Order: sequence, then structure tokens, then C-alpha cells
Amino acid sequence: MLQLNVKDESSRLRAVVLGTAKSNGPTPKIEEAYDPKSLEHIIAGTYPIEADMVLEMDAFEAVFKKYGVTVYRPEIIENYNQIFTRDIGFVIEDVFVKSNILPDRERELDAIQYVIDQMNPAKVVRPPEEVHIEGGDVMLWGNYIFVGTYKGSDYKEYITARTNWQGVEYLRKLFPNKIVKEFDLVKSKIEARDNALHLDCCFQPVGETKGIIYKRGFREEADYMFLVQLFGKENLFHIEREEMYHMYSNVFSIAPDVVVSERKFTRLNNWLRENGFTVEEIPYAEIAKQEGLLRCSTLPLIRE
Repeated sequence: MLQLNVKDESSRLRAVVLGTAKSNGPTPKIEEAYDPKSLEHIIAGTYPIEADMVLEMDAFEAVFKKYGVTVYRPEIIENYNQIFTRDIGFVIEDVFVKSNILPDRERELDAIQYVIDQMNPAKVVRPPEEVHIEGGDVMLWGNYIFVGTYKGSDYKEYITARTNWQGVEYLRKLFPNKIVKEFDLVKSKIEARDNALHLDCCFQPVGETKGIIYKRGFREEADYMFLVQLFGKENLFHIEREEMYHMYSNVFSIAPDVVVSERKFTRLNNWLRENGFTVEEIPYAEIAKQEGLLRCSTLPLIRE
């Protein structure tokens, strides 16, 4: 039986589901793109190829192995994108929440059923149909659950709007002892540089007191100011528009002092090292072309 335990973003990781790029399928058609960044690369003919993405994910797995983390991988579905496991579910404390994801991604959950079967069934929940939440929008910090959402009246028209107000309310009911704080995110169907697909595209805590933030990812300045006051401005690494586009805030913590990052994120990686972090640099720029990076391709199960 898996003893699920995730209470924050950076405690020592013991078990994780890492997505897979194997049998990823052909380059999607323009009308099949889920986000503006993938669309951009489909049109430009620079959409990533499977072999390159497999190498990047192998490098990520090697870092996990180095730190003694148990790694689960999804069962392979032929010609199907299974990289971003963060979208399909998430763990809060000892509860596994299955996401109501975009309907044509439902099979991704089936591919990790063998992992779900090792959990206490009483601790596996599936929200009702009208509730939309994806793991990229959910972050744990102290007594808080931070949730990215989109409050625009045109929510239904945005394939990039992934967590709705019903999702926020659902978490409030499920974890009454936590403070659920939602953040209204900037969305765009056409310009990836103005699209915070999930909360982890514009913010993420690292270590115990630090964080990475992109001010313009928030629709309300008050939401950004809330984080500045909570963390302290000196503890936040502010990223620029182009850095947000390259997914600087989507790194992944293995321990309070160990962060896995993209090797080209020079400015961020230097800041992390200056602040006492060990930075495990890996290549992940091909996967980034699908508007997801390191945090997006992980589903942590146990942190201690």
C-alpha cells in the first residue's frame, strides 16, 4: 500500500509518477493544439520529435535515481501524449484527487491505474463533472493551498482555462482545515507569452522561504501583491516575459535544497545557487515547446 503524503512543494521526495514521451504520436494538426505554444511550433515546423523528448525525460529520471526516489512511469498507450502527468491528478496530504481533464485525455489516467491500485481506495477521490482542476494549478505551502483559476465569463471558450471556480470550492470543502487561496490567471489562446496555462507557469515556491514569480501572469495585481507580502520581495525571483515563455517557474524540487532546472536557465540557476540550492541541470527545451516543463511532467506521491 502506498502511504501518500504531500504537504508542500519541496520536502524530500520519495515517490513520483514521471510521464513518458514514448510512442508520443505524430505532430498534432493545427486544430488539435491544446495551447498557443504548441500551436506556434506546429506552424513553424519546430514541434519536438519523440527521440529528443525521450532523452530529456531519461535525464530527469536519472536525477531521481541519483537521489533514491521511487519512479513510476505510465503504461504506454500507442501514439498518445503522456508527458504531463501533473494534469491528470495530484496528492494533497494523503488524498489522491483525480482531475477532470479535457475529455480526450481521459486515457492518461487509465495508464497509471496500476499505481492508483496501490493506494487506499478510501483516499482516492474524483470530483463531480462540473468541477475542473488540474495539478498544475494546485500548490501547497504551509497552511495554504494555492489554486490558479480563470474567472473570466468566457471560461468555456478557453481551452487554456483549466481550473474553474467550482474546482476552488471543491478543494475548500475537501480540506476545511486549509486556507484555499485562488489566483486569477492571464489566459490567451493565441499568444503563448501572455498565457499562464497553469499557476506553475507564473509562480512556484522553492525551498522553504523562496519563490519564482511572474508579475504579469496574474489578472489582479492584488493577487501578485499577496504573494509578495507573504514571501517578502527579497525572497522572490522575478522573471521576465520571455523567461516565463520558456517556463522558468516550472522547475521541480526534490528536496528543500535541491532543484531540478533546465540547463539554459542561466539567470535563474545562478540565483538558486547564490541562495544555497543544489541545481541539477538537465536538457528539457524540447518538451518546453508544448507549454509544460519539469513540474508539469511529475506527479509527486510521497514527500517526507
